[in-house]
Amino acid sequence: MVRLTLDLIAKSNNLKPRKEETTSRYLKKITHLNFSDKNIDTIGDLSPCKSLSVLYLYDNHISEITNLNYATNLTHLYLQNNCISCIENLRSLKKLEKLYLGSNYIAVIEGLEGLEGLRELHVESQRLPLGEKLLFDPRTLHSLGKSLSILNISNNNIDDIRDLEILENLNQLIAVDNQLLHVKDLEFLLNKLMKLWKMDLNGNPVCLKPKYRDRLILVSKSLEFLDGKEIKNMERQFLINWKASKDAKKISKKKNSKNEDASNSYISNFETIHHIVPVYYPQVGKPKLVFFSDIPRNLANGNSSSESSQEDKPKIAEDMGNPSLKECESLLTKK
Repeated sequence: MVRLTLDLIAKSNNLKPRKEETTSRYLKKITHLNFSDKNIDTIGDLSPCKSLSVLYLYDNHISEITNLNYATNLTHLYLQNNCISCIENLRSLKKLEKLYLGSNYIAVIEGLEGLEGLRELHVESQRLPLGEKLLFDPRTLHSLGKSLSILNISNNNIDDIRDLEILENLNQLIAVDNQLLHVKDLEFLLNKLMKLWKMDLNGNPVCLKPKYRDRLILVSKSLEFLDGKEIKNMERQFLINWKASKDAKKISKKKNSKNEDASNSYISNFETIHHIVPVYYPQVGKPKLVFFSDIPRNLANGNSSSESSQEDKPKIAEDMGNPSLKECESLLTKK
């Protein structure tokens, strides 16, 4: 294994100082270092490299992030495909803009508090134990809430990304080959991320859900690319019109249902009312009350049965008492 040291840098074929320059002065001027795929397992003391802004260390065997506290001007750090299990010792890199940590052994995204200039974070394809998923420290997410614009979390067995709602300036999210299941979770996230214009979720189970693409396009006005496919204005406008028409039909159906229920309720109440009508017979005494509901009727032919008719006649005659003409006139005059 190889340790990255100042001597190794000075002897590198790609980096040779001019004849009139001292090694110390040369190291202070270096802005880019590329030691990718050099079997490096440890980062030595590189503090003389004060101007270093871009450091390539991918495809090595580095297990710990060390001795980078000095690199206060570092803007790009490439550490993908190493053996790193913990994100640490980076908080002093205030100017860091891009951090590449893909294909390591990282289980938790943490230790990035204070990096308020970080715009890109790539942590795809972590080599995690079977059944485990990549997690996010809320403190780190909160710290990156206003700066992060590009996030790559692909192939990390992730099943929930609602916590990313705090990344208010995120405009690109790459989360392919995870375990995202629910369209509602994505709708929730898109309602929060108002600047997101590119999202790639290919390889997630949620992509197979009915109307998956349509629902996400309707939720987000800013989204321009979904799963590598452009969202054209015609497609979005068609879906907006379709949804408006569908909603209008629902409202109309609901209104008609309410009106029908009210009508049925009125008729039902009307039919259950027990009507009592006073009928005055020309006789001496109190008026006779007759319940219409008690009067037998034949709904089939409109005539009462002969048997019922014969029974009613004596009763009515009995109630009237066969008054004389004068008695009838007298009773009417009193009324």
